[in-house]
Amino acid sequence: MMRIGQGYDAHGWADDDRPLVIGGVHFPEHRGLSGHSDADVVTHAVIDAMLGAAGLGDIGQVFPDTGKEFDGADSIEMLRRAAEMVDNEGWVLTNADCTVIIDQPQIAPVKDEIEKNLSEAAGAPVTVCGKRTEGIGALGRGEGVIAIAVALLERK
Repeated sequence: MMRIGQGYDAHGWADDDRPLVIGGVHFPEHRGLSGHSDADVVTHAVIDAMLGAAGLGDIGQVFPDTGKEFDGADSIEMLRRAAEMVDNEGWVLTNADCTVIIDQPQIAPVKDEIEKNLSEAAGAPVTVCGKRTEGIGALGRGEGVIAIAVALLERK
């Protein structure tokens, strides 16, 4: 038996001096994203896809932003916890794929590092692709970053 999950996350730019984090890679020269944890939009989308495929709810239910426990949390660690939950429910991640929509910084130079971070935390291959907005829509006006992911799980 196999199941597919889809994940989505979006964050606007932060007003403070936090660094940008994408797939566990820090970009200190770029303004970070606003969020309760480290606002790692790519990792959050992968978490949502995995949880959804396993029927375990979504990132907001599992890692709520209503308390201090996940305030400033490392999203790669959250992904590890989500992977353990999926495993405990009798599922194995076959693979996940995520598209991040962002103009700057470019993802290509750190793509391998992002994929390594995500794959190690998730326990299976996770691929990432960066896309630019080409000036279209809210993101094209520089309002934030969006990530969309899918995950394929197989019953153990």
